[in-house]
Amino acid sequence: MSSTTSTDAPTVIEALSWVHVRDGRLLCVRSENRDRLYLPGGKREPGETDEQAVAREAREEVSVVLRPGTFARVAVIDQVAHGQAAGTRVALVCYTAEYDGEIVADNEITELAWIGHADRERCAPAVRDLVGLLHARGLVT
Repeated sequence: MSSTTSTDAPTVIEALSWVHVRDGRLLCVRSENRDRLYLPGGKREPGETDEQAVAREAREEVSVVLRPGTFARVAVIDQVAHGQAAGTRVALVCYTAEYDGEIVADNEITELAWIGHADRERCAPAVRDLVGLLHARGLVT
């Protein structure tokens, strides 16, 4: 095993995401020009808290309003970042939250999918890991 110095440390992208499970399936989305499914979410804008970023992204991507005060962190997944330069990793910070509205694809989202454990290969690596974690907890079938 080689050691990592500050000059060759991997680039890490922090992504904040909304985790929503219904009937044993995880809500996933696919954006234009993407070949894998992801969670609704994205990068934080300057000055945003985790909750503000997740709420903004959920509203932009799946048209729901996440309720303040209902957020709970599920996990932070460290994994290879799909579709990024070699060596890039993602820190996928996952939150659940109650919501108002109807889940519908919006803006750049071209597909909504409800993913079970058997379907996880359709997802980006970090989301696959989350599906496995949720399956182990008995939340995803």
